[in-house]
Amino acid sequence: MPEINSSSHSILEQLSLSGHKKVVFCNDPDTGLKAIIAIHDTTLGPALGGVRMWNYNSEAEALEDVLRLSKGMTYKAAIAGLNVGGGTAVIIGDSRRQKTEALMRSFGKFVKNLNGEFIAGEDVGTTVRDMEYIRMETQHVTGVPESLGGAGNPAPYTAKGVYLGIKACVKEVFGTDELAGRSVVVQGTGNVGEHLVELLRNDNVEVYVTDINEDSMRMIARKYKAKAIDADKIFNMGADIYAPCALGATINDKTLKTMKFAIIAGSANNQLADEKIHGQILQEKGILYAPDYLINAGGIISCYSELTGFGKKRTIQLTENIYEATREVIKLSKSENIPTNLAASRIAEKRIEDIKKIKSSY
Repeated sequence: MPEINSSSHSILEQLSLSGHKKVVFCNDPDTGLKAIIAIHDTTLGPALGGVRMWNYNSEAEALEDVLRLSKGMTYKAAIAGLNVGGGTAVIIGDSRRQKTEALMRSFGKFVKNLNGEFIAGEDVGTTVRDMEYIRMETQHVTGVPESLGGAGNPAPYTAKGVYLGIKACVKEVFGTDELAGRSVVVQGTGNVGEHLVELLRNDNVEVYVTDINEDSMRMIARKYKAKAIDADKIFNMGADIYAPCALGATINDKTLKTMKFAIIAGSANNQLADEKIHGQILQEKGILYAPDYLINAGGIISCYSELTGFGKKRTIQLTENIYEATREVIKLSKSENIPTNLAASRIAEKRIEDIKKIKSSY
C-alpha cells in the first residue's frame, strides 16, 4: 500500500496523491464535534470503516491518520473478498472526557448526509453504544448491539483473524502451525488484544503482555496467566512472535535495530512507520511480517456480515479464510522475492482493477 506523506502538500494535493475520492470536514460548535470522514475508494461498494475518537495534536495529524486508515480499509476489504470500499472517520477529542450522546448523534447526521456512501463502524475510542447513538440518526452504521439486530462487538472476529494469521506464519517459519510452546508478545490489551491473549493461552502459548494502561495490563496478565512486561523491554526480547494490537508505527528505524522476533503478526493498523522502507528491512532481516490489513480483517468481515444479513456461521467462514489468504501472500512474496506488504497490496489492487473492468462493461 503506497505511502501518504502530508508534510509538504496541500490538502487537495494529498487527496490526489493518495487516490482519495472524497474528504468531508465536519464541524458542529453546538455539540463540540470536530471530525473528518475520508472516503478512499468505492469501486467494490460503499466505503465501510471505523469511527476513531482520538486526541490528535493537530488537525494535520488527524488528516494524515484518516487518509492512511481509509486507504488501508480499501485494501483490507479487497483482499478479504468483500464487496465494500474503504473509508474511515476520525473525531478529534478525548473519548473519555468529551464524548457525549449529542456529539455522536451530530456525527450521525453528517454520515446520513453522505447518503450511504460511507458506513460507520466502531474503532479506537468508540463503542457499540456509540454506534447505537449514530443509528438514531442514520441507518448507515454497523456494529450496533445484537439486541437491535446488529452483529455487536467485532473485536472477537478481529482477534480470531489475527490468531489464524499467526498460525499461517508459524507454519511457514517452523513447518507446523501448532502454537503450543511458542512465545508471543501482545502489545495492547484492549478489546482485540484481550481476545487474542485468550485464544493464544488456550493453545498453551507463552504470552507476554504490555500496555500503556498498567492496570489493564496487570489485570489481563492475572486473568489469563500471562506475563506483564514493561513497554520499553519488548523490542529486546527473544520471543518468537510480536503481535502489535495498539496504535500503529511500532515497527520503525529505532525498534528494528534490536528486534529479534521471527514473526510480526498483530491487529494494529499501519504497523510499519514507512511501508516501503520498513517492509524491505523486515524481509532482509528474515522476519516474516503478516500485513496488518490482511490479518486484522475479522472486524470488517463482521460489519460486512451485518450489512448483508449473513449469519454468524458465514462470518466465521469468511474469517477462517484469513489463514489461506495469509499463505497466498507469503507464497507470492517468496516467488517474486518481494516484501509481504507489497505482495498483499498487489493481490488487493488486482481485485479492484478486475472489478473495475466488470463495472465499466455495463
